[in-house]
Amino acid sequence: MSYTIMSHTDIDDAMLALGENARRASRVMMQATGTAKNQALLAMADALLEHRETLQAANARDLEAARANGLEPALLDRLTLSDKALAKMAEGLRQIANLPDPIGSTTASTLRPNGMRVAQMRVPLGVIGIIYESRPNVTIDAAALCLKSGNATILRGGSEAFHSNVALGKIVQIGLQAAGLPAEAVQVVGTTDRAAVGKLITMTEHIDVIVPRGGKGLIARLSREARVPLIKHLDGNCHVYIHADADPEKAHTIAFNAKTYRYGICGAMETLLVDASVAPTILPKLADALITHGVELRGCERTRELVPAAKPATEDDWAEEYLAPILAIRIVDTYDQAVEHIARWGSGHTDSIVTENFSVAQRFQREVDSSSVYVNLPTCFADGFEYGLGAEIGISTNRLHARGPVGLEGLTTLKWILTGEGQTRG
Repeated sequence: MSYTIMSHTDIDDAMLALGENARRASRVMMQATGTAKNQALLAMADALLEHRETLQAANARDLEAARANGLEPALLDRLTLSDKALAKMAEGLRQIANLPDPIGSTTASTLRPNGMRVAQMRVPLGVIGIIYESRPNVTIDAAALCLKSGNATILRGGSEAFHSNVALGKIVQIGLQAAGLPAEAVQVVGTTDRAAVGKLITMTEHIDVIVPRGGKGLIARLSREARVPLIKHLDGNCHVYIHADADPEKAHTIAFNAKTYRYGICGAMETLLVDASVAPTILPKLADALITHGVELRGCERTRELVPAAKPATEDDWAEEYLAPILAIRIVDTYDQAVEHIARWGSGHTDSIVTENFSVAQRFQREVDSSSVYVNLPTCFADGFEYGLGAEIGISTNRLHARGPVGLEGLTTLKWILTGEGQTRG
């Protein structure tokens, strides 16, 4: 397969052509059998390894440009299609192939008084536009999840991975064609021009939903400009609250893991709330461990009395998603004060309480209005694989249509199906 690289003068027409192709392909994909979809995924996995040299040659062009532009080593690592990365991507495709097919499943039917049966059937959303930054593995992950859920998709990756994404798009189309499915079911946008994004997010006649995966700036722009509905989260300002009835050792382990597992994920703890009654027992030891691990602490006045090494926290710190080895800490007097803090400063992503008090735990899960609410767990579990979804397209803080990690089921919707024997409405 080949991709046409769009010129700056024909972006509108080229994007409309992608949309028209995707809509036609979506009508085929909604009828595709589970066997065909799995065959495509397995063929994609084989093609990834078979065409390793071609993929890595394309990736080398991106890496050369990234180094010239001074991209940080951690971002270069995420950009690299190493043998290990390609093997992991292929394994991910095989895992998705083994997941149950959500399409066509039905709810239990109800029998109406007139004898008609009413149920709901799970069906694809249709055409999904996915806009993402940097990591080329997202091209494969997103294509696979959309394919398995019976959708067509248009992928627009970050400029840093442009050549890698185009090459991976060809691999996806090899898999689709091997299974007798339309290659246009997955299309990669052939330009880095931002005008393509502007067009994609307004093509309501061709695109049913947009899923953005990227930084706060990208999400904010799409939230302002999109006419197509978004499944998104703006930021992940996640909290761990150590309650008065917390087990000290458990609290230490959970809070440390929530911050240090990985700093750059949206589920990383950014603010630690500690009940005043247990702060003197728990906080100094925890702070020492975090500082030794290289985490900068920013605390309220009472925190700094217990942890002199902490810098003064400002109101901006309570709202910040650091995505870095920085942690804000506040000591609170009551459960209510902790919940009020989360309600004011949180982003509705993931928040956790550490407590041995069952009734308080139940209150927290009921009263904290976030897409995921935990008891005695670190917030870094915010991941579709950890939830048993197999894989995810992203994490949503929307209330409609999907909330939390968006797996295969989140890329579907329900339609009503009614069955009768000739009944009429009198």
